[in-house]
Amino acid sequence: MTDIEIAIRTRLQPLAPLHLELIDDSHLHAGHTGHRGGGHYRLLVVSNIFTDLSRLARQRKVHQLLEDLFRTNTIHALSIRAYTNSEYLTR
Repeated sequence: MTDIEIAIRTRLQPLAPLHLELIDDSHLHAGHTGHRGGGHYRLLVVSNIFTDLSRLARQRKVHQLLEDLFRTNTIHALSIRAYTNSEYLTR
């Protein structure tokens, strides 16, 4: 696990994740036009904190926790799938 992946996981701990998968897709974007660094990641996070939150509110909550990593271009792109435990178990 890289330092960036540890930083992302650490910042997401306030969500009390029941399940968290983080996939680094940065290698797929190296050399693309307009790419100026920063990682590309896919995130699956399961947390009951998401109960009664819209999809957009869930994504905003995740972005808020990772805001400094976006601001410093440590993260360039993040695909987020955010579920409650019951949603995750029945999908």
